[in-house]
Amino acid sequence: MQVLLVEDNTLLASGISQALRSAGFIVNHVSCGRDALTAIKTSQPDIVILDLGLPDMDGMAVLRSARQDRFLNPVLILTARDTTLDKVSGLDSGADDYLAKPFEIDELLARLRALERRLGGSKSNDLMIGPVCMDTKALEVKVSGEALLMSRREYMLLKALMESPNKVQTRDMLDSKLYGWGEEVSSNAVEVHIHNLRKKLPEGFIRTVRGVGYVVKSAT
Repeated sequence: MQVLLVEDNTLLASGISQALRSAGFIVNHVSCGRDALTAIKTSQPDIVILDLGLPDMDGMAVLRSARQDRFLNPVLILTARDTTLDKVSGLDSGADDYLAKPFEIDELLARLRALERRLGGSKSNDLMIGPVCMDTKALEVKVSGEALLMSRREYMLLKALMESPNKVQTRDMLDSKLYGWGEEVSSNAVEVHIHNLRKKLPEGFIRTVRGVGYVVKSAT
């Protein structure tokens, strides 16, 4: 799940980014409104975390512009403006959630998981396909009740596939869900992670669509 963090406080942005990456999110960060609009248009993040007090333009203007350009993915406002009028204005302008500063990182993560479930049409933190169960809150994967050990990238790749069962995802699509801007990515990184995952998962769980990408089939 790719998150765009729009926050001009460098220290706060660093702390949020680190916490989100530890929770399995890919985080890209910009510090001004114009860069946010460019990033939203070019990279189409799954979720945007948007501060309102930006140095070049008000965050509400960023939100309205993004919605006018038909960006439909969730936007969570993160700001020190905490009056009821501010919250109503933000939600009416197209925000999906509103969290006032200061906040606890656990609450931010819980709200992101809720937005994530909404994107996937799920009401639970659990993703279940056949004998494979992923708990996105505990960051745990089990096969037939037995917990698996896997790297962060392997977990994120499996999560991307299980969130969109029956949908073939290309290597470029998966790269964008595993790596942030500026991270070095080897040409066969996805293939290596797929190879390692297949050793741990039931045979045939991750299928290759030759010349296209990879898919996990939901049970019928």
